[in-house]
Amino acid sequence: MLRRTVIVEVQVRDNNVDQALRALKKKMQREGLYREMRMRRHYEKPSERRAREKAEAIRRYRKLMRKRAERDEV
Repeated sequence: MLRRTVIVEVQVRDNNVDQALRALKKKMQREGLYREMRMRRHYEKPSERRAREKAEAIRRYRKLMRKRAERDEV
C-alpha cells in the first residue's frame, strides 16, 4: 500500500492566528485531509473499500461523460 506524507504549513503573520487558521483549513480541504480523516474514523473492510472505490470511479466517469456531452452540444 502506497502512503503519502502530507505536511501542511502555514505562516502566522503579525500574530494574526485567525487568518492563519483559515489558511490552514483551506489547505487541508484542498489536500483532502478532512475526507481522509472522516474515512479513517472507522475500519473499512477491504471488500467495502473496493466497492466504494468502484462506485467513485463510476461517478467520476459519468461526470466526465456529462461534461463531454454538454461541451459537444454547444
